[in-house]
Amino acid sequence: MKYSVIYDGNCNLCVTLVQFLEKLDKGQIFAYAPMQDEAALAAFDITPKSCEMGMILIDNSAPERRWQGSDAAEEIGNLLPWGGVFVAAYRAMPGFKWLGDRFYAGIRDNRYLLFGKRPTTYESSYPTCCQLNYRKKR
Repeated sequence: MKYSVIYDGNCNLCVTLVQFLEKLDKGQIFAYAPMQDEAALAAFDITPKSCEMGMILIDNSAPERRWQGSDAAEEIGNLLPWGGVFVAAYRAMPGFKWLGDRFYAGIRDNRYLLFGKRPTTYESSYPTCCQLNYRKKR
């Protein structure tokens, strides 16, 4: 898996989107870690506080390359088959990036109110490598 997605494993919307990506990608491009998994965050040198700005996408071949929030959503779209066409069109429309950023922030900040909070944290079928290593040690 070439990229790791850090998502809110307690957010119904976030989990639904991760499950959609899992079905679409089948672990070929993306691996996942919930932001509630502190061991996974530590492996990527991410603090729980830094997750407050939204999902994080990490290039596993160059972990310093990261995207967060709406930028992460756009980059995920870019990496999907035919997604680049839609992302390019979205970015080309004047004002759409600004509106998209604001829309993402509004959803991010009100996600539990709008979509509800899961009683348990969702663990992906395609965990990040650091989660696999952690699970093997237990």
